[in-house]
Amino acid sequence: MKKSSSHSREQSISEREAEKEVPPIGAPRPPGKGLWRAFTSLRQYNFRLYCFGQLVSLLGTWMQSIGQVWLVLELTHSAWQLGLVGALQAVPILLFSIFGGIFADRWPKRQVLFLTQAGAMLQAFALWALVASGRIELWHLYILALLLGLTRCLDLPTRRAFIIEMVGREDLPNAIALNSSIATLTRIVGPGLGGLIIAASGVTSLFLLNAISFVAVLVALVLIRTRNLYVQTPEQLTEDTEKQSTWQSLHEGLNYVWKTPAMVLAIIVGGLVLLFGSNFNVVLPLIATDVLHSGVKGYGFLDAAASIGSLLAALWLAWRNQQSTALRLLICMLLFGILEVAFAISHLYLLSLVLIAGIGLTESIFASQAMTMLQMVTPGHLHGRVISVQVLFFDGSLPLGYMLMGWLSSLGGPSNAMLIGAILCVVVVGIGWIWRKAAERDIAVAAQV
Repeated sequence: MKKSSSHSREQSISEREAEKEVPPIGAPRPPGKGLWRAFTSLRQYNFRLYCFGQLVSLLGTWMQSIGQVWLVLELTHSAWQLGLVGALQAVPILLFSIFGGIFADRWPKRQVLFLTQAGAMLQAFALWALVASGRIELWHLYILALLLGLTRCLDLPTRRAFIIEMVGREDLPNAIALNSSIATLTRIVGPGLGGLIIAASGVTSLFLLNAISFVAVLVALVLIRTRNLYVQTPEQLTEDTEKQSTWQSLHEGLNYVWKTPAMVLAIIVGGLVLLFGSNFNVVLPLIATDVLHSGVKGYGFLDAAASIGSLLAALWLAWRNQQSTALRLLICMLLFGILEVAFAISHLYLLSLVLIAGIGLTESIFASQAMTMLQMVTPGHLHGRVISVQVLFFDGSLPLGYMLMGWLSSLGGPSNAMLIGAILCVVVVGIGWIWRKAAERDIAVAAQV
């Protein structure tokens, strides 16, 4: 009997150890070690699917961006028309993105994303069909650009709010940084790949490939396991929230942002720094040719250096997987402004190359840290609305920044324009120190929840 009892105990111990070694289906894998720490959030099944879909889809999107520019030039040979098509795609985000967060909070985000991505795919197929049939006209591009911009008003806040639902709080900094690195990588590779495709087979096949690329993200969304989401479903919302009108919901989100110091720091201060400083692409070609005298090739290297800096920053943040603090956020924004001041007054090409890489690096760091802080502090039922305000300040304000930089450049030259923008960044960061201590308290309270 003792021998049988001892054998059963040994068997139960070995079974328990086996259970420890093999996690149940859907459970996160243990965090990676060494360099693999940069990919910790990919242990989450849902986030792995999402990242794969995003990688394929964003490659297609950036390929289409260069194809659209090429198509407008073929139709009009007008730089003004290029700007107009771009503005039609961006203006809806400035005007309507703040309402997208209301729907993101009321509906299951996976379903919302499926609808927005399906809508974008239909837009891409419509563009391909018009080009392939030879019926494409300029007004078609106006309408399609406007429709895509309206789709993004709902897609952007929902997509960003969905990250924390896929990975939870522990892996959130890593997931946001990895998501940023995918966006940066596709922004680097996509246009070059698109140019090769246009050269090899024309712009028509490029538009078709972009339309097909949406299949990857749609399949990923279908395969996501809803039972493994860290999600507050619409059924869990309070009755008062469900009964709110659109304007009451919007007021609740805006009021929360304005009265929460961490949100003021992450969204308003961070957004103003991007408004004044993240528009250097407008004057970069002029600085490369007129100030640094490096020509088109020099401009290409400067643009690539900024993107490489952003990518390295995103991978470093993913490896660190560290929660944001108000102090780190302010220091990164301050460094961003100082590096832009140095770049604006530099007349040495190699020094400017290093500085622009540093600008891309610090911009990526503070933007990712602001997003992490926002999602960590915001209550679950407000995620969509608060992120829609972030989309308004971070994405919707960029056209205003481009217009400001272009106007300043026309008055005093590209270097002076960038210098003024950089100084405004430093001033905004200085004002932002007012909210630092209160923001740290918000972060500490959120960490205890």
